[in-house]
Amino acid sequence: MERRNKQARLSRSKEWFKSKKLISRLVVVFIGIIFFGLLVFTILITFSDVSKLDIVEPRPTYIYDINGEVASKVSNSKIEGVSLDQIPTELIEAFVATEDQHFYKHNGINYFGITKAFMKNLVKGEVVAGGSTITQQLSKNVFLTSETTYTRKFKELIFTKKIERTYSKDEIMERYLNQIYFGEGAWGIQRAAHVYFGKDVSELTLNESATLAGLVKAPSNLSPYKNMGKALDRRNIVLSLMKSEGYISQQDLDKNLDQPIVLTDKETIDYKGKYPYYVDYLIEEAVNMYGLTENEVLSGGLHIYTELNPVIQDATEEVYQNEDNFPDSKPDQLIQSGSVFLNPKTGGISALVGGRGDYTYKRFNNATNLVRQPGSALKPLAVYTSALEQGYDFDDMLVDEPINIDGYQPQNIDKRYRGHVTLYDALINSYNIPPVWLLNEIGIEKGFSTVERFGIPLEKEDHNLGLALGGLHQGTSPLLMAQAFSAFPNDGIMMQAHAISEIKDAEGKIIGKWSDKSSQVTEPEVAQKMTYMLKGVVDNGTARNAQIPGIDVAGKTGTTQLPFPGVAGSKDHWFVGYTPDLVGATWLGYDKTDQAHYLTATSGVTVTTIFQQIVSKSISELPNKEFNLPLVEKKKKKQSKRKENGQKKDKENKKDKEDKKDKGKDRDKEHKKDMEDKRNKDKDKDKDKDRDRDKDKDKDKDKDKDKDKDKDKDKDRDKDRGRDRDKKDKDNE
Repeated sequence: MERRNKQARLSRSKEWFKSKKLISRLVVVFIGIIFFGLLVFTILITFSDVSKLDIVEPRPTYIYDINGEVASKVSNSKIEGVSLDQIPTELIEAFVATEDQHFYKHNGINYFGITKAFMKNLVKGEVVAGGSTITQQLSKNVFLTSETTYTRKFKELIFTKKIERTYSKDEIMERYLNQIYFGEGAWGIQRAAHVYFGKDVSELTLNESATLAGLVKAPSNLSPYKNMGKALDRRNIVLSLMKSEGYISQQDLDKNLDQPIVLTDKETIDYKGKYPYYVDYLIEEAVNMYGLTENEVLSGGLHIYTELNPVIQDATEEVYQNEDNFPDSKPDQLIQSGSVFLNPKTGGISALVGGRGDYTYKRFNNATNLVRQPGSALKPLAVYTSALEQGYDFDDMLVDEPINIDGYQPQNIDKRYRGHVTLYDALINSYNIPPVWLLNEIGIEKGFSTVERFGIPLEKEDHNLGLALGGLHQGTSPLLMAQAFSAFPNDGIMMQAHAISEIKDAEGKIIGKWSDKSSQVTEPEVAQKMTYMLKGVVDNGTARNAQIPGIDVAGKTGTTQLPFPGVAGSKDHWFVGYTPDLVGATWLGYDKTDQAHYLTATSGVTVTTIFQQIVSKSISELPNKEFNLPLVEKKKKKQSKRKENGQKKDKENKKDKEDKKDKGKDRDKEHKKDMEDKRNKDKDKDKDKDRDRDKDKDKDKDKDKDKDKDKDKDKDRDKDRGRDRDKKDKDNE
């Protein structure tokens, strides 16, 4: 028994030693992994290059048009690097209090902030917070993209550590303030001081320093030029943080909280080139599609080749600079507009203007960023393309009379009803009832999926009959509408819209190249039928003002209703039109529509005219003057043949009718003659009958006379008999 117990204890001891040995090995492996990871991390930090931070003056980026000529040169070369001793201490303290309160204490990483952000990201299931320090912000702005991924955060940590090992805290702060973007086209603290306050950075007050420190969070949204209220609120938050960190006193806080933000006259950024709206979109595309940063685009010495057509772009800008081409605006708000033109064969953006009035860097682009309801301009996609795909044709009849579909009662603009109209007439005249009725017939799902297939994003709230009239929950942009319509002149193939064709670095190495992205969104026959009908809109319908002598134009107008009843006007005007070689979309409206700011004309007068003038000035770039619609011509020939056959049959039927009519007339004559003969015979018979009746009457009279004679004889006999009786009586007496 004792031997067995000893063996059991020995066995347990061996198992314990084995377990301890395994744990020790695991610990060693774990330590080895950590050591290896730290080694790799250290190597990556060591070999990272952050020398770009030493370059104060960036190299410009050249932008080339479709012909390979320099169209524009962009640069933030107005960055005026300043040394730290030129920057007020209050300004530095404002940034530390607002952006990184432990800047002078940590070694580039705020581990508490990262842990807090990591937990927040875990809860959300995606990267929504970063816990970035000033050094991290600097590394991200200069070396990385703005994407929110863990890979980017890891790279950011490497560059951050390298920066901290290479530069002192004061040097990091100096580079940070010289690189950061403050909005309104101002890169760097010195430019920001000039743009907002018209003074050197060394002259900034506490109030102004706090204002600039507050802009960094959201420069465009918090700009005092755009939203003074938000800018004041943000400045006051910065001042409160400075008080909490002990940088200013309560007296300083109270004094500056009541002060206004006094701005200098607004300064317009100079791109050192032309076409600012096109360049704005190009920068956006370079960042979103090619992973570049704004700093790289603006100061990386790049060579960017584009689809820009200088003739069409110049024409667009010329039209937009002439106020006579636009309706009169209210004194306190300018009617805005945006236009974009594409090559339907390539999807290349030929021209783009995103607004009216003074341009400022990265201002809102109405051609690409606008989201508004397209109104009737959506009918070709949501209804008529879907219907053609389901077997309808442009000569089919649609209902045009009052309808009520589950409470939805659309009305035509002219308040008239025609009973039935062809699909073609319904489209070119932009009637409302027929497309709603038609969408209900083919099914809302069909129209919904067609619109999405053409690249227009929809929401679940759009799944209703209002889709037929373009009444979207949110809306779409001129760029997406032009891209969608580009499928019609391209036999149903939609090319993705893009501005950049190729990007090369300063040494000429290709770092980005466009590859065609296309999709067959509908069949060639459907696309050609739509072009045939949309050409009718311009030739004979609501878009007559878009006509250009000597060149085929097709397109569709769109008008959206005001958001308040009782006012005669509209909110948005649209026209999406195209020739065989160019597709364009134009929008017009107020940024803020209210009962004092709305459009009074119609889209058939305003945007169609803008489109017509731009394209007229661009005819030299449009080699094809007529649409090639062989599939429609084939159908029209068949229809023409059927029509001829029908006319022939009509003639034959007409002749048969005339022959039958002549025969009928002859029969009528014969019948009439027979009737007359019959009537004459009847008259003769009647006369004979009358004569016979007269004879009978005479006979009756003779008979009556004879009867009278007989009566007289009878009377005479009676008298004679009486006399005889009287005589006998006398004799007897």
